Amino acid sequence: MEIILLQKVDNLGDLGEKVNVKSGFGRNFLIPSGKAVPATEENVKIFEERRAELEKEAAEKLQAAEARKAKIDGMEISITCKAGDEGRLFGSVGTADITKAVTDNGVELAKKEVLLPNGAFRVAGEYEVNLHLHADVNATIKLTIVPEA
Repeated sequence: MEIILLQKVDNLGDLGEKVNVKSGFGRNFLIPSGKAVPATEENVKIFEERRAELEKEAAEKLQAAEARKAKIDGMEISITCKAGDEGRLFGSVGTADITKAVTDNGVELAKKEVLLPNGAFRVAGEYEVNLHLHADVNATIKLTIVPEA
């Protein structure tokens, strides 16, 4: 299935590119989420008319993500959790906890922007957490999990 991307999609392409994707990915994800349209002649004409508007919108989103990165990058966050004798937590610290802690520090963050490739943290200590704010913008925060006495 050939589609036209309406915004940058990771590992697929940039705004305005015509790409071939599997039919299910296009019909079930890209088109309903507004990230793409089918590459028909009519849609190509409509896209070319809207190209400047879409590029301006994409630039604004990138600029907003860069501004958020400036606030977030290098931020140090501390979360206190109940833990056993050896520092193992009763439970875990996941994306929701990290999102809440960053938001409490005054910067808006969505749960889907927190990347935890190895899963939630289950041991007290210091960690670096990567944040994916935009297709081109990543930030890192320092997370300290403190065991509760």
